[in-house]
Amino acid sequence: MNSFRLLAAVCLTTTLFNVCYAEDSRHVSLTGQSNFRDVGGYKTKDGRKVKRGHVFRSGELPRLTDEDVAQLEQLGIKTVVNFLTVVETESRGKDRLPQNVREVSLPIETEDGLAAAIEEARRTADFSSMPPSINLEIHRLLVDNAREQYAALLKEIAQSKEPLVFHCSHGVHRTGTATAILLWSLGVPWETVREDYLLSNKYREAEVKKRLAQLRVLLAKKQNIRPDEVDMTNIEAFYIQKGEYIDATRDEIIKQHGSIEGYINQGLGLSAKEFNSLKEKLLQ
Repeated sequence: MNSFRLLAAVCLTTTLFNVCYAEDSRHVSLTGQSNFRDVGGYKTKDGRKVKRGHVFRSGELPRLTDEDVAQLEQLGIKTVVNFLTVVETESRGKDRLPQNVREVSLPIETEDGLAAAIEEARRTADFSSMPPSINLEIHRLLVDNAREQYAALLKEIAQSKEPLVFHCSHGVHRTGTATAILLWSLGVPWETVREDYLLSNKYREAEVKKRLAQLRVLLAKKQNIRPDEVDMTNIEAFYIQKGEYIDATRDEIIKQHGSIEGYINQGLGLSAKEFNSLKEKLLQ
C-alpha cells in the first residue's frame, strides 16, 4: 500500500482508522490520482479550525490502483460526489471505489456548453477558442450555473455521518470553486482559500508537464510545424492555475450577493439551520 507523505506527522482518528498526515500537507498520495486532499486543518478568522478527516477534494477516480482503493477505505470514505457529466464519465470511465460507497452524481455543465467545448479542446489540442480569460469566465459562470450542485454538496456534507470526497475531472475548476465556497463560508480567510486552490499546480505538476508535452506534439503535427514553434499560451493558461481565476469566483459572489453569507442563503438557498449544521459539523 502507498504510504501517506510524511514529514512531521500528525495523526487523527476517523470513524474507522487512525490516519497520519504531514504537518505541512493535507495531500493523500495515490498512484491513480495526484490531486486528492483533505480540505480540513485551515484556521478561520475567529480562531477556530476546519476539522480534518471529514471532507476531501479530488480529481477523477477511474484510474485508482487496488492500493489506492484500499487507502480510500482506510480513510473511511462512504460518499463520493461526482461533478462530471455523463459524456465525461463515458469517455473517462467510472470511479474505482471501495465496496458500499454511495455515489452521488451532480453533473455540472454550463448553459452555453462550455464544459463540452473544453472537453473537445482537451481531446483535439485545439484551444484556439479558449483564451486565458476563459479561465476567469469559467469561475464566474460556476457561481450561477452550479448553484444547484453546490447547494446539494453542502447539504451532503452537513448530513454525512462519515467522510466524503467530491471531485470533477482534474480537481481544479469545478472542484476548486466548490472548495473555495465551502472554506470561505466557514470563515477561512480568502488568502488561505486562494493558496489552497493553487496547490493543484503543485500536486498536478508532473501530470501537467506530461500532458502539455503531448498536446504540443499533437498540435505541431496538425499545424505542420516544429514542436518548439507551437504557441502554448492558451493551453498553458488552462492547465496551470492562477490566483486570479479563483478570485473571479469571489468577485462574482460579492457582485451578485454582497457576501459569501448572502450567496449561501440567497444563491444556494441554504437555510440558517442548514448552514449552522454545516458549521457545527466541520468547525472545532
